[in-house]
Amino acid sequence: MTDFLSQFFQQLINGLSIGAIYALIAIGYTMVYGIVGMINFAHGEIYMIGAYVGLVVLTAFGAASGLPVPVILGSALLISAAVTGLYGYAVEQVAYKPLRGAPRLVPLISALGVSVFLQNYVALGQGAYDLAVPDILSGTWSFSLGGQFDVTFSYSRMLIIAVTVILMVALTMFIKHSRLGQACRACSQDMSMANLLGIDTNRVISFTFMLGAVLAAVGGVLVGQSTGKINPFIGFIIGMKAFTAAVLGGIGSIPGAMLGGFVLGLVETFAQGYWSSEYKDVISFGLLILVLLFLPTGLLGKSSMEKV
Repeated sequence: MTDFLSQFFQQLINGLSIGAIYALIAIGYTMVYGIVGMINFAHGEIYMIGAYVGLVVLTAFGAASGLPVPVILGSALLISAAVTGLYGYAVEQVAYKPLRGAPRLVPLISALGVSVFLQNYVALGQGAYDLAVPDILSGTWSFSLGGQFDVTFSYSRMLIIAVTVILMVALTMFIKHSRLGQACRACSQDMSMANLLGIDTNRVISFTFMLGAVLAAVGGVLVGQSTGKINPFIGFIIGMKAFTAAVLGGIGSIPGAMLGGFVLGLVETFAQGYWSSEYKDVISFGLLILVLLFLPTGLLGKSSMEKV
């Protein structure tokens, strides 16, 4: 019983950390869909670029002696967020803005083209192989619950969960109470009416792409610390899983994206830990199909940002 509880809590922490990353990226998908009604399939590559920018900053700052870990990691997060925010803006301006009046399939193909372009752009510039990420968060923290069993947490996984929770709370407060957040909610309900009421809808759409890119960048830097390596193709798989999490929770709903990310991460981890890693994707996507059969709009339904 003791071994079972130890393994259970260990898998729970692992699942929450993976789900936190899915949730961060899924929010970018769901915000763009909630406002523009389109799926940004280049979003996974923005996450990948954020990881590479974080690698550059960590490598540069890590060589300087005397800098504390919070300063190095904070600088990596801030610089990565700034750079990927610009990438998010560029993707919106190049792949989406000129095609807003086109049939929905056209911007979808455009986004896929941007995704392939960014993959090859990074592969040609940095090499199509794994790069090691400097480990500045090495170490673990263990505790014993009632002297019955021990649970060990890596600092990187603990940081992923903590940062994700803080960002999600901050995002929720921002969408609910700030003027720009209220404009996002208005645009998600009725873009034409929001435009007639004087809201700069172009600014809101660009901001949405940039905000999603910033969240993805944070995920990229933190995952690099957790796994210790990155390559130009990490964005495709995790982007598809984050999109799956957004659909599972209810595409267009920010709380749904958060819930879907954590549910998918937990299902994957427990399936791998108690069954087999070969079946984790089968079980995860089987769960998605099962949920959509009974709840076609996802766990929390398709809602606008008014319900954040």
